[in-house]
Amino acid sequence: TRGDGIQGDDVTDNVRCTVATLPKKLKGKYPGILEVRGEVFMHHHELERINEDREKAGEPPLANPRNTTAGTLKLLDRKIAATRHLDMFVYEMAPIEGVTAPTHWGALDQLKAFGLPVNPEHFQCASVDEAIEVCSEWNAKRRSLDYEIDGMVVKVDSAEHRGRLGATSKAPRWIIAYKFPAEVAQTKLNNITVQVGKSGTLTPVAEMDPVQLAGTTVKRASLYNFEDLARKDLRIGDTVEIQKAGEIIPQVLRYVREKRPRGTKRFPVPKRCPECNTEIHKDPDGVFLRCLNVACPAQVKERLVYFASRAAMDVDGLGPAVVEQLVDAGLVGDPADLYGLTQSQVQELERMGEKSAANLIDAIEASKKRPLHRLLNGLGIRHVGGHTADVLSGHFGNIGGLIEAGVDELTEIHEIGVVVAETIHDFFETQENRKLIDRLRGHGVNLEEERGKGGPAPFAGKTFVVTGSLHQFTRDSIQELIKSLGGRAGSSVSSKTDYLVAGEETGSKLAKARQLGVTVLTEEEFEALVREG
Repeated sequence: TRGDGIQGDDVTDNVRCTVATLPKKLKGKYPGILEVRGEVFMHHHELERINEDREKAGEPPLANPRNTTAGTLKLLDRKIAATRHLDMFVYEMAPIEGVTAPTHWGALDQLKAFGLPVNPEHFQCASVDEAIEVCSEWNAKRRSLDYEIDGMVVKVDSAEHRGRLGATSKAPRWIIAYKFPAEVAQTKLNNITVQVGKSGTLTPVAEMDPVQLAGTTVKRASLYNFEDLARKDLRIGDTVEIQKAGEIIPQVLRYVREKRPRGTKRFPVPKRCPECNTEIHKDPDGVFLRCLNVACPAQVKERLVYFASRAAMDVDGLGPAVVEQLVDAGLVGDPADLYGLTQSQVQELERMGEKSAANLIDAIEASKKRPLHRLLNGLGIRHVGGHTADVLSGHFGNIGGLIEAGVDELTEIHEIGVVVAETIHDFFETQENRKLIDRLRGHGVNLEEERGKGGPAPFAGKTFVVTGSLHQFTRDSIQELIKSLGGRAGSSVSSKTDYLVAGEETGSKLAKARQLGVTVLTEEEFEALVREG
């Protein structure tokens, strides 16, 4: 599976026994190395069949095809998995030297020739207008399909043009999703509760009568902030319209004016934290209300859940229910306390037997070896998510340099602005946080960034930008090589760019690099630099 982009789950056995359309062997003249990307899904008629069988067995029905598919792929019991029939469409060949086709249309033909299942509903369009027309047609007839879709994907066909378009730090520039209008439903707003997040943010949450929407039952939805709540004038007792943003996240759109009962009142903006009764503060120049008490039990729990999450330290078995018990029992108050837990303490928790307790202690122990960027993400530093943590750990290599870095030094790092730099600096200037790092170090938690099997990263701290047509590399392959050697692959030339790798038919990037005094490398000079590294 895709996982977090680096590490996913091996679902080979379950795919083999559930996806009949995926061949056991490829056909025709296929390459020695081939990586294909696609999506596994379930047909509506198959979910209906499964639910009929579950009803006869007295079991509750499964809610929707999407969740059932994900659950089936990860089922430990292969006998159950084998009773469910999934399907798959392959939609892309990964760019590997010597495998890429000159056009996407040609690549799909190749995939079909290998015997792989390709969605028959794909179209070549001669213009943007024609692509929009196809998308509009399918918006009208998407319900005729025996599986769920939430939109269309529009791609540039030419591999050469894709290479010239390149990518931002988040996504390729040659592909875009066209989302269909979301399905809207009406339900009753029964209550508004206030949730306290890991950074102390107070979020109003709508509690509603359960309603079916886009294949799932919805009964709760975030109302984002109190200014948005006031702007929409949502009140307890209202009938409201809801949709799923991107077919996934429930969102309250508005109240139905003609159905508003008499006597409803605006929801009061809280003055004190509902969890610890501390006075609330509003963000300067912002919309969020916050509880600034770092010892607030709700914040402690949320921070620990995030610390243990897959995106951070990946402590299997340390979910919200276990964290709540640990905090309420006074066993854990911050991440360092986790590493002092004993099996006998964990066994005392509700629904925690000897084996479960041992597994949790082993998972906590295993998390000590996670690389620095996972720890930085897990610490919950404001404005520091997974990507920023990766940038910081790649630049400093260990936590010592980061702790001592001033705001000016931090802002010199590409992608770190003044606001983020000040937040990071303030976090590590706080004595309690420095003590936390010392305690983590004392428990043997890794505080360095791993460099993988290749040893040190010779391009660490260097930013490369690539321009023009290349002969030895595709755009993707040269960027992956730069990253594997510790460098950053940028998309635009600036004063922080260290090298511009220039192929043929270069444009404005080469002129700007010369203007700024950036070192310009030919492909051959870049390869020599790699060999030196």
